[in-house]
Amino acid sequence: MLDGMTRMMKQSALLLALALTGCGKLDQVGRAPEFSPIEGGDQHYALYSAALPENADPNAPSDASSLWTGGTESLFGDRRAARRGDILTVVIEIDDSATISNSTGRSRSGQQNSGLSDFLGIPQRIDESLPDGASMAEAYGAKSSSTFKGSGNVARKEQLTLRVAVTVVEELPNGVLRIEGQQEVRVNFEMRELIVTGFVRPIDISRQNEITYDKIAGARIAYGGRGQITDVQQPTYGQQVADIVLPF
Repeated sequence: MLDGMTRMMKQSALLLALALTGCGKLDQVGRAPEFSPIEGGDQHYALYSAALPENADPNAPSDASSLWTGGTESLFGDRRAARRGDILTVVIEIDDSATISNSTGRSRSGQQNSGLSDFLGIPQRIDESLPDGASMAEAYGAKSSSTFKGSGNVARKEQLTLRVAVTVVEELPNGVLRIEGQQEVRVNFEMRELIVTGFVRPIDISRQNEITYDKIAGARIAYGGRGQITDVQQPTYGQQVADIVLPF
């Protein structure tokens, strides 16, 4: 009786744990997805931290009426991102396609016969004691064959055109800039997310303060979404666990 109650308590605890796993999204029922907070991340810290001082010669002559200054506020100044907290635009234009087709074929066959037809009359004497149809002339024979065929096809096509503003969150000792950016667009009850991170060289940034994705080292580009449509397209937690645990 005690064993039965213990078993029921364990089963109830397991069912409760599985139910709580799926209850994490119950608070979103009838509500649109919430935006991710910007505060607390590297991007927020870089934007709100003080910029590093520029190297300037205090003895250099200056003219208040001149249109030229060394800062980005100048009419002819360099407005490209160069320091922590600066913002630049990443242009993502991906149009890739690939088609791969492989086939493999293998065939092998073999045959071997062996026997002793004549040796001082010994095989003939042995044949007299052998069953009908058996003879030392053909002591044994063997045949083997195998055939293998395999084929595979891969067809892929990706097209993505996006522009996103990112922030310089760190300036490395060698002058390379680490960038990070996130963009969220909510349409009805679906949130579309775009995340871009990586490392860029200041020299690769154009005069329009833009850089293409193929000039970003270690680029991590994620484009997806969350919301009602995404939830419907995903398998349930139980099905995901069954796909991992079940061996068939």
